Amino acid sequence: MDTPEKQPILPVIAPLEISDAPELIDYVMRNRDFLRALEPLRPDAYFTIEEQVEEIRRAQARSKEGSAYAFGLFSKGALVGRVALSNVVRGAGQYATIGYSVDRNHNGRGYATEAVRLAVAFAFRDAGLHRIQGAVMPENPASARVLIKAGFRAEGHFKRYLRINERWADHDVYAITEEDWIGARRPRGESAHP
Repeated sequence: MDTPEKQPILPVIAPLEISDAPELIDYVMRNRDFLRALEPLRPDAYFTIEEQVEEIRRAQARSKEGSAYAFGLFSKGALVGRVALSNVVRGAGQYATIGYSVDRNHNGRGYATEAVRLAVAFAFRDAGLHRIQGAVMPENPASARVLIKAGFRAEGHFKRYLRINERWADHDVYAITEEDWIGARRPRGESAHP
């Protein structure tokens, strides 16, 4: 994937570089309380610049091996969110899970939806994946709307699916396949077959 410029008017996603670590720790600290109820419990060490540098290094290594892809979401040059394709399964599956967050001061502007759309395009165009799925806690309807607007469909309700903020939380699971994505991008009235 060519690294996009980080300062266009529309938000873009780009792999995080070590040089992004100061902005990343600022994002993490600024949103620590805001995201606490939506993420796994993090050790105190996570909230240091040293650990964020290591997070970026691990993300770069996983991207090279094709097991995960993590991006920063940038608007006008500033880091305003994150999106990641993780738990990549190859072989017969060719799928990944998607996760995302947006700075509390940038919520409600469509940034999460754009980040998800861009990550899905990367997954199908560049990473060779066939399916992306996301899991959302029912008490977070805004996140479910993000996935639906990005073309995902509801697939089910999973009891005690992920450990979030020290408790096993139920999640609604949404997914999109490459065929869904191609079909959604086709102009109306155009056949899927030549």
